[in-house]
Amino acid sequence: LEQTVVYGQDAYCAQAKDKIRAACHCPNAQVEFLVGGTQTNATVIRSLLRPYQGVLAADTGHIALHEAGAIEAGGHKVLTVPQHEGKVAAADLTAWIEKFYRDGSWDHMELAVTYRDTGEGRTVEETRALLEAIRAVCDRYQLYLYLDGARLGYGLAAHGTDVTLPDLAELCDVFYIGGTKVGALFGEAVVFPQADLIPHFFTQIKQNGALLAKGRLLGLQFDALFTD
Repeated sequence: LEQTVVYGQDAYCAQAKDKIRAACHCPNAQVEFLVGGTQTNATVIRSLLRPYQGVLAADTGHIALHEAGAIEAGGHKVLTVPQHEGKVAAADLTAWIEKFYRDGSWDHMELAVTYRDTGEGRTVEETRALLEAIRAVCDRYQLYLYLDGARLGYGLAAHGTDVTLPDLAELCDVFYIGGTKVGALFGEAVVFPQADLIPHFFTQIKQNGALLAKGRLLGLQFDALFTD
């Protein structure tokens, strides 16, 4: 018969967010719970972009292939670059951007965010060196780096990876920790290492249909996932 405040403003969500911040070694991070991966990608990308901007992704990226055009439906083009085992390489990203700026009409074109996912049906291993190289490209060209973490749990536990949650908090502007694909009934946890990177992000969650009224159900699950 317990009653809680709605929309993720309850004590269970607060406790889960604190555990996620601790795991990321990022005590001031903004953490928000959304209901599913497609809604999360659409909400984050739409919130980061201006109306005239697009998002760079591997040509096998989830947002390019498996999300029913959710990003384009929000008015933003997905700009694809070649994939290597499901991932974007820094050299290919640099080549694409340099070609972009060689075009005399580049100011009529779209470019703003680099999207990276943790793979589906391909390798899930990440390396810190790979992410550092992508981060350097993003810094050089003033792009955000967003990591889709639907299968992040597998990537962090994979043999051969040296990437940790604190690494992601250091190198990404925003990433999410997938619950749906790693045992939760549903739900994803978005992490902004720099709090308030997107003003009114909570409102954007609501507008994009990604907010759960009974938010404690998300908090309870992530509290369990981040215990032991």
